[in-house]
Formats: sequence, C-alpha cells, structure tokens
Amino acid sequence: MWLLLGAPAPACGRGGCARRARSRASRPRARRAAPAPPRRGVEPSPAVRALTFAALALPSLATATRAAGDDGFEVQFGRYQEGERDTAGVDTRIDPLRAETISARWRWLLGDRVRLALDYLQDTWSGATPVTTAPRVVGGNRPRLDALGSASPMINGDLFLDARMRPLDVDPFGTVLGVDERLVHTLSTASPETRHAFGAKLGYEWDAAQLEVGGSASLEPDYRALSIAAEGRISFDRKATTLVAGASYTNGAIRARLDHDAQPYIDTSAFADAIDIEASTGFRTLRDERHDVGVHLGLSRVLTRSAFVEFEAAWVRASGYLASPYRVAQVAFVDPAQQALAPPGTSYAQVRALLERVPRERNRASLSARLVQHVAALDASARLAYRFYADDWGVRSHALEASLAQPLGAWLTVTPRVRYATQGEADFYTTWLVSQQAYRTVVLEPGTGNVLAIVPFDPALLPRHYSTDFRLSGYGTLSAGASAELALARGVRLVGDAAYYAHRGDWKLGGGGEASFADFDAWMFGLSLAFDGSVLRGVLDGVDTGGDVHGAMHAASHALALPAGVMAAHMLDDAGDVMVGLRTMHVRRGGDLLRGSREPTDAEVVAGGCGPGACRIAPDRMSMTGVMLELMAAPTSWLTLALMPRFVGKEMELRNLAGGAPDPHGSHGHATGGLGDADLLALVRVLDAGAHHVHAGLGVGIPLGSVRQELRRTHQLDRGLVHYAMQLGSGTWDLLPSVTYTSALGRAALGAQLRGVVRLEDENAVGYALGDVVEATAWASHPLTSWLSASARAAFRAQGDIRGAYDRLHDDAGPMDFPANYGGRFWDVGAGLAARAPSGLLAGQTLRIEWMHPVATHVNGYQLDRRGELSVAWSAQF
Repeated sequence: MWLLLGAPAPACGRGGCARRARSRASRPRARRAAPAPPRRGVEPSPAVRALTFAALALPSLATATRAAGDDGFEVQFGRYQEGERDTAGVDTRIDPLRAETISARWRWLLGDRVRLALDYLQDTWSGATPVTTAPRVVGGNRPRLDALGSASPMINGDLFLDARMRPLDVDPFGTVLGVDERLVHTLSTASPETRHAFGAKLGYEWDAAQLEVGGSASLEPDYRALSIAAEGRISFDRKATTLVAGASYTNGAIRARLDHDAQPYIDTSAFADAIDIEASTGFRTLRDERHDVGVHLGLSRVLTRSAFVEFEAAWVRASGYLASPYRVAQVAFVDPAQQALAPPGTSYAQVRALLERVPRERNRASLSARLVQHVAALDASARLAYRFYADDWGVRSHALEASLAQPLGAWLTVTPRVRYATQGEADFYTTWLVSQQAYRTVVLEPGTGNVLAIVPFDPALLPRHYSTDFRLSGYGTLSAGASAELALARGVRLVGDAAYYAHRGDWKLGGGGEASFADFDAWMFGLSLAFDGSVLRGVLDGVDTGGDVHGAMHAASHALALPAGVMAAHMLDDAGDVMVGLRTMHVRRGGDLLRGSREPTDAEVVAGGCGPGACRIAPDRMSMTGVMLELMAAPTSWLTLALMPRFVGKEMELRNLAGGAPDPHGSHGHATGGLGDADLLALVRVLDAGAHHVHAGLGVGIPLGSVRQELRRTHQLDRGLVHYAMQLGSGTWDLLPSVTYTSALGRAALGAQLRGVVRLEDENAVGYALGDVVEATAWASHPLTSWLSASARAAFRAQGDIRGAYDRLHDDAGPMDFPANYGGRFWDVGAGLAARAPSGLLAGQTLRIEWMHPVATHVNGYQLDRRGELSVAWSAQF
C-alpha cells in the first residue's frame, strides 16, 4: 500500500515494528501479495508489447504508455511461509512465521485527464519470531516435553564465562564441560494479528505533465498510521524524457501492550516515561509516536525504440520511537559480589533482558538505476536493476535484480527473475552484551538486616544504543522466482507468482556477515485476477461487442435491487456474461452474555457455562471481518456458475468472570486470520415469467479455512486450539442449497430467499462439525433516483450447536470453549442503499451497503450478545 502511494512504510508495534522486523529485511515484497507483472496494451506489435510489459513497472513511463491496470479492478492473494530456524537441536515445536494477504485495487479514469485509485489490504501474521539472540547455553529455547510441557522462551538465566568472557557449558553439578560460543535466536510465538490498510489517490494529467495526491491509513492492534503523499511528473523532448518528484509524510501512533508473560522478566526502565498502566485491564502499555518524511526524485529516458533507463534518488527521515517494543537484548551482568558462585577460574553472570534501545532518528538515502531492453531474438524484454542504500545508523546495502519477460504465444507471458542483496551491520548491532556490574544491588541496614534500598544497574556502563535485530546485522540474500500471466479473455488476466528466498550471513559481500544461527529460508506465493475497465465500458456502450446493451442494463438493475448482505440472490442474464465483485462483511458481538434470551449473572456463567467445570473467563466483545471475491459466469442463459473464496479476520477480547478463578487469559484478547472457506455454486433459472423470477442454487462449501488455529502459549503452558468461534472455516465439506424469488411491483422490487448449510461430514480434522444452518430472508427495494435505490430487509437464521468436540488439547476456560454454547435462533431487520452507474466512467459498476440490526436473539447455552452486521458489496458485470 505504501509503495502505491509513495509514502514511507511506517514501523510500529508487534504488528508493525516487530512484525515488519521479521518481514521487510527478511524478504522483499513480503508485506503484500506477490505483485502482478506490468500490464501490456491491447494487441500491440511484439516488440512494443514485450518492452511495455516490463516498462510499465516504472511509474515515470505512465504518461507515455497507459497500462490496462490504470482503469479496472484487481484482487490479489499472497502467502509468505518461513522455514524452520536453527535452534541448536532444541525442538521447540513452534510453527515458523507465516502470513496471508489479500488486497484489492480499483482504478478509474474520470474522463481523459483525471484518475482515481482506491486500495484495500488485509493481512494476518502468526508463528515464531526471534525476540533476542543469546548464547546457546543460556537455554532460551526450551524444549517442549509433552502436550502440557513448557515451551515459553527463557530470556533470564545464569551464565558462566571464562577469563576471555566466553560462554561455558556447565553441567548441573557445576562441572565445566568447555567453551561453547554458539549463538541462537530465542524464538517466541507471535499471536495472530490482522492489519487493515486503506488508500486513495487522485491524479490529473496535462499534455506533458501529471500530478497525483493521495492518502492512506494502516490500522493494527498496536499501531495506527496516517500518510499523505504527492508526486508530479513532467515530460519533455517529445516525451522521451520524464522527470518525477514526490514527497510523503507519515504519522504513526504506537500503543503496544507489553507481553503479560514477559513483563516480570523484561527491564523497561529506559522507557519508563512512555509506559503506563491501563486502568481497565492492568496491562502495561508503551505509548509513543513516529514520524516519517520522505522525498524522491527520478529521471527516465527512452534511449531507443527498444530500450530505456531510469534513475531515482530518495531520502527519508524517521523520528520518534523506531525500535520494537517486543525485542530485547540480553545482558550478562557480572556482579563482583557474587563470584563465589563461579567455579574456579570462571565468572558468574546473571543474564537479564533489556528492551532494545535504538536512536530516535534515522536518515535513509537510496540511489537506484534500471535498464529495460527488448531482446529481438527472444521477442522478450530484459530488465536489470541496481539499488544502493545507506543510513546514519551505519547500514550500507547493495541489491542487483534481473528479470526476463518472455511472451509464449498471444495469451501467456512468463517472467523469471533473480535478486541478490548484501548489507553491512548497523553501528550498534550486537548479539549479546557483558557488563561488569550488578544488575541489582540490595543495600541492607547494618545490624538489623533491613532493606534500605535496591540500587539498579548503571545505564552509563552500557552502550547508549543496542539492538539484536537480525535485520541490522550483516548478511546476504538470494531470491529467485517466476510469474506467469495468462490472458483468460479480453480484458481479464490471471497472474500466478512464486519465489524462494534465502538469507545467509556468509553471503555478505566482502565477508564479515552474521553467523549461521541467523540463516533462514522462505517461500512466497501469489495469485491475482485483474479486469480491464475499458473493456467493461465497451460492453455496456455496445462498442466492438455486438452485445445487447439493454440486457446488460437489465442485469445491472437486478443488482441494484438486491441488499448487500444477501448471497447468491441473482443470476446473469445472457450466455457469456461475466461478473466480478468484492464483498466485505463486518460482524460485531459485545455487551452482555446471554443464556437463551436473558442475561445471566457471572455466578451463573461460572457454575453452568463450562460443562462440569467452572468457567474462569468470558468473551467481552468479538468482531469478524470477511472479504469475499465473487466470480460469476453464465455458460448459458439458464445457468450461472459462481466461485466465492473468502479471507477472514477475527478478534476477541476477554474478561475475568466475577467469582471465577483467576485466569492468565483474562482482560486481554487475541486474533486469528487468513484464508477462509470457499463456495462453489450453480444457479439454475426455474421461472422467468414477466415480473416474476425464481432460481435455485446448489453448491458446496470447500473447507480451505484452517481449523487448527492455536492460542499463544502463556505462563509456560501450551493452551492448545483456540475457541471454536475463532477458527477460520468449518473444516467440513458443506452442501449449500438455496431458492430465491424476485419480482417487480411497479417501480419497487420484492424478493425472498431460503438457503441452508448442511454439513456433509460428521466431524472435521480436529473432531467436530459446526451445526447445520437454515436462513430465511425477505426484502423490498424502491428507487430513489435513476441510479440510487433503498432497501429494507428482515431475516431469520437458525443454527444447531456443534456436534462432537476437539479431539486434542484445547482451552476450556470459558463458554466459548464448549460446543453446547454455539448456535441458536436469530431475528434481524436492516436497511441499505445501492448505487449503480448506468453509463460513463463507472458504467456497469454497482456499490451496495447494508446494516442489519438484531431484534431478537435466543442462543444455545451461554453466548455473547450481538451488535449488528455491516455489508458492503461492489460488483461489475460485463
């Protein structure tokens, strides 16, 4: 998102500073789905097509050659997966870091000179991440012994050192076994967290110049950022040369809850002024800000009909909190008063964890150059790029990338690529520290032994700045991958991308890189689908299509009459019609718990909400955000096929129950997110008689969503699988029947639908099956203008409770952990608006929004009350 808007990517808390710490330096382009290759125009000559394919990646050529992606819609899905890290033989059984991302982009040409662009991104990260580096003998990565065994990292401990301050391996009886200088990353499980980012950009073109302004927002549990950016381009020498200049500003707010497990073990005294205690939860929260100001200047030149070059210089100044609130440095404090504990000839040290300290200012500069050359012998375009980076933290890096865009026939283009990068370490990067002082000294009153004072260590005896972040170390990286772009139809492109990434200390140019403990590998996969808006408008305008304009407009009016929250409610009218859409749903639950339809006391919940045991916690609020891609095609006039994959993000906040036993999960929350289940539907026209239409639907729910999401380990215990409601899918193949009736009553439209979900399996991979579902809804809509309509809807939903139960370790602390507390009967009413563009730049596109409010609820067992559901749906039919 930040690359699209030209703004610097902000750093942030666990979802930002730490998450970007384990993403940006570890892999290029991993924060977003793998990008599609640049777009080629409509049937140009082979040489121009091959050159343009690569050239359009460079924004300075946008004025010279317009890509199809400048006007249309694109949705991308990406996955990033790291391999196992070397933990010196310790089996932590922590899943490696992984991420799933979905993004959508809308581009419109508002006439000949004005462009509008909207972007949305959602990603979820989870898995193992390094929190520090330490000698192996400290034992930071504790082995997981059994299902209930400890697996939490140890960031404090004892250490013995030889006369040269080298770590010693000592057995439990105090016998020195020898020097062991091996280092390891201490890994910790990162709770799943979801980020939502939004961006908008508006551009205006003159004959030889262009100006773009934009803004964006990034929302995470512990970080909020707002950015603005502007960029101008001017071309001269008959547009053979283009000059680009831009500037950006980002304001970020860090609100990072410090890990409740680690709080007693991490020294945060250096940040005492930035940490407060939340009154409602008791959590210690680090609050600070970050500001980024950046400028860039670029120059591109078309050298010949088949080659051009581009140069760019950029500078970014970051100020404020630039560290990670979740990364620590381990310091071995050698207290002279405790050396009697050391074997002869050695020193005894207490290892303590200090929150990392980095400068509050960072100036970064980069220079880059790119050359694109058409290779006539291959009818392909070769691209070579180089980038130099330097900052005042002492980091220097070089990167070299090469790719070849090779068309294979008229419909397929394959682009292999390879990239090598090397980096030197920051001035204050360290693996661990030794300090000749006591971590804490207790001053006693002579004679009585009363404690007079506790004197902490002297920070002046430590370096002013220190960080164990492997991104700031010296290393080299090598990545290789390929993308394939397939033209499915005129104006419709499918792009797949895969890449392998390797990070090695000994690949640093000139040597001196980090040791092998920091090496790791990763895989990245991406899939995108793009639609050319000019083709869509051509269909509705009857240009070069021979299509039925009236039929297209009739189909659009169907969509206008439908509420945003109704699924599978309309068919495509004519054979060959295609529709693409994006739907987002946000469901909120909160407030009081319900038992049936009444509010129980906490004492009732403690006694009866958790089966034979006693409940300790309960949900306080929960939200679910789903993003669904809708792809519909009509092979015939009576049959419409639909594929609807989902991307899901869920968050839950918990509270301790009055009268319940204390629980480590009380008064905090967690999240899950990633790919959800997908629906594959066939809609068959049953009746089409004048104003009355009936169609039946039959489909299957494909269980792509994970049902193995786990809670983060806390208090040195594995809590197992997360609550049923926080899993990402059903885990079962499901039957999806439906029947829908619509009719026209003058200018108004009426509709009703009955649909269900029937679980086709008795249990999923972890032992349970969600309850079957029956939904009934009816609606009426009426046009307010020729392009805007309003709707009202009533809905009823009944769902059975969960059959079976988890067949492996899972949490059992609250009502949400028990199958009997799921399902029920729900009544809702709502209202919505729908807008359709009958012609012009947005022709064929419909935007609908609807809010459904609960009016009656009767839950099975004990469940959180409902707050409502917001649905927003965009679609384009052609």
